[in-house]
Amino acid sequence: MIAVVVAEKPSAARNMASALGGAKGSYKGTAYEVTNLRGHLYEFVQPHAMVDSSLADRYQNWDLGNLPWDPQDLSWKREPQKNVADVIKNLRAALGRGDEIVIATDLDPSGEGDLLFWEAVDELGFHGKQFSRMEFTDESKASIQKAFEQRRPVKSMQDEGDYRKAVYRSQWDFLSMQFTRIATAMGRQSGLDLVLRQGRLKSAMVSLVGDQQKACAGYVKKPFFQSRFRDENDVMYTNPKEPRFDQQTQVPQQYGPSPVVLDGKAAKRTAPPKLLDLAALSSMLVGKGVKANLTLSTYQKMYEDQVVSYPRTEDKTITPGQFKDLAPLVDKIAAVVGVDAALLTHRQPRSTHVKPKGAHGANRPGPKVPSSLDEVEHKYGMAGRLIYETLAKNYLAMAAEDYLYEQQKGYVEKYPDFVGIANVPRSPGWRAVFDPDAGDDSAGGDEKESSKGLGQTAAPIVFEGANKRPEHPTMKWLMKQLDKRDVGTGATRTSTYSEVTNDKAKYPLLSEKGRKLTLAQAGEMSWRLLPGTHIGDLGLTERVYADMRDIAAGTAAAEDRLAVIAGWVREDIATMTKNAATMRAELGLKETQGAARAEGVWQSAPGGPKRVAFKKTWSGHEFSDGEVARLLAGEKISFSATNREGRPYMATGALGVGVYEGRRFVGFQLEVSDKPTMWSDRTFTPAETSALLAGQALVIDDFVSARTGMPFSCKVSWDAKAKRIVPDFGSGDEPPRSWCRVIFTDAQRKDLAAGKTIEGKGFVSAKGKSFDARVSWKEEAGKKRIVPSFG
Repeated sequence: MIAVVVAEKPSAARNMASALGGAKGSYKGTAYEVTNLRGHLYEFVQPHAMVDSSLADRYQNWDLGNLPWDPQDLSWKREPQKNVADVIKNLRAALGRGDEIVIATDLDPSGEGDLLFWEAVDELGFHGKQFSRMEFTDESKASIQKAFEQRRPVKSMQDEGDYRKAVYRSQWDFLSMQFTRIATAMGRQSGLDLVLRQGRLKSAMVSLVGDQQKACAGYVKKPFFQSRFRDENDVMYTNPKEPRFDQQTQVPQQYGPSPVVLDGKAAKRTAPPKLLDLAALSSMLVGKGVKANLTLSTYQKMYEDQVVSYPRTEDKTITPGQFKDLAPLVDKIAAVVGVDAALLTHRQPRSTHVKPKGAHGANRPGPKVPSSLDEVEHKYGMAGRLIYETLAKNYLAMAAEDYLYEQQKGYVEKYPDFVGIANVPRSPGWRAVFDPDAGDDSAGGDEKESSKGLGQTAAPIVFEGANKRPEHPTMKWLMKQLDKRDVGTGATRTSTYSEVTNDKAKYPLLSEKGRKLTLAQAGEMSWRLLPGTHIGDLGLTERVYADMRDIAAGTAAAEDRLAVIAGWVREDIATMTKNAATMRAELGLKETQGAARAEGVWQSAPGGPKRVAFKKTWSGHEFSDGEVARLLAGEKISFSATNREGRPYMATGALGVGVYEGRRFVGFQLEVSDKPTMWSDRTFTPAETSALLAGQALVIDDFVSARTGMPFSCKVSWDAKAKRIVPDFGSGDEPPRSWCRVIFTDAQRKDLAAGKTIEGKGFVSAKGKSFDARVSWKEEAGKKRIVPSFG
């Protein structure tokens, strides 16, 4: 009998093979084989491919008259992801050899690990096998071995609550595509050619940032003046009943100096801050120039190497067992991050941080402790160094004593209604180990903290204050708002934040400049459409999570909970229609029926002539009536078009059927050449074209970047099947062939790869300025790049 252990990804499979004694063999009398998925191997097909052919047009067309969808129409059919054919082939073969199939995917709070396992088993048809579940908190050797020995028998896919809740969540999110179609349609009716993506977490982020941005923009400073006292130690004494005045001259001069009376002292303490989740960690690193997507990818690599703990945890505490596992490593971790071990005198579990519940535990250092931060930086870049240093110090703070201070209260003797408080530090405790506000200029300190305590004499002053200015949105601010409302897990917030702030996306929702967050154009339009909608309701995610808990417990059926979405879609269409009218009025937009369209009978349409409508403009060119007639007749046309960078080019093509955002449409389709003629603004010579067609790869030094206008060198080949040029910029571990308009020789690239610094002349900056520099090939922010040095 062979137990086939199915890991979530190749790195996890390697760790499991290492723990069990190899990729296959016998562990304590049980024959086994380790295989792996690669995340989700399958995904849902587009909605029109899930329904009967008679309904396909309705589910494919984005017209609002086709909404809402009926979940009962959908087959929930899946298809393989791209580039996973080999993984599926190997998995099918391994599952066929197994008598027992062991689920060894991650134990995600959302059930995602179970979902990606079962969807593969379902698609490959292996339901008749015997199943079991390995339940582990991390990928350490001991944890894997224990989980294998104690694997839990599993009856079937539908008997697993984690699977049921996860598939419900995935179907819910699929149905939420309807809200994107509604918002996009409303935008296009207002003359905005944007795809306005909506979703439980995306829409919540947009609503929060938009509302806060509005509050910031609407802030009007309203100063006030008030009588207060201040002593020689700069401690302020206030009377909450003291009147406020609009002008300084209005404040009556009715008080004089007076002794201070110490009313009492009290010893106070503050426990260490809670352990970080991925969102809080990423928020801290954004201020140090590390984008959320880099934090995610770097953390994942470090986790796979067991340098840090599991990333996608929902836990905010650790278990006694997890505390015990790291206890022997505390001094070693402290030495790596430069913390004096003498500060770490609280070696017993804290009830605020260690609780007998949870799975993976909060984010923390892993069982493999690096020798130094330099080692971490060498392997994972500066992002890795910052991740480990921050995470480690946060964890070590738990082993330091509480921050101790003495709170002194007193009042002005002659005017006892004026009271002052001074918090006098006595012992820094954990604050000497970890500063949760490091580098955050917006973080407010303790206004009452005073190294000297209350003074002896207080003098009257006229205090100038103002209404509080709203805090400008930042990632840290946004994550706090989401955490306060329990919207998403730390890892989900971080990954979604990375997606909506991706400035390389066609329609990003948020724009991140330094620490500050603002609405991007698509985000602003979405924010204006969201008020009063279900998809914009900040409580929606909690409702979905509640549904997931009920479905996992078997007290609710997914079909019943999904059925309510149709009503929400109807109501959101009505609400967004009203909001769109308000938006047009406020922004001066005109209601349109969309872009100008040409209509007529397409003679060469698939299946025979039929009446069609298509956009009358393409890539900056408006079709003439003659061109429209030729397109409808099935002819090819050529015209001068303009690319996204404003560069002209000759376009040739005909009317055809395209696919965009899962939606088929009739429109002009650019002709794809059967042979390589041009790439990146450079025309190939006949000899180069022949070589490429023969399967040769060529290194060409004078391509031109469409973004910068600079020449660059690149190795290219021709993909005959896809009929396109395939550039090869190297593995990312090799120096580039050119940099700042200077093409490196093979000898120079060899020196750079060897870690040498070379002299370079005639470099040209993006602004067109020439410069000389010494350059080297180094890793910065988790990525190797050319690094210049001057002088």
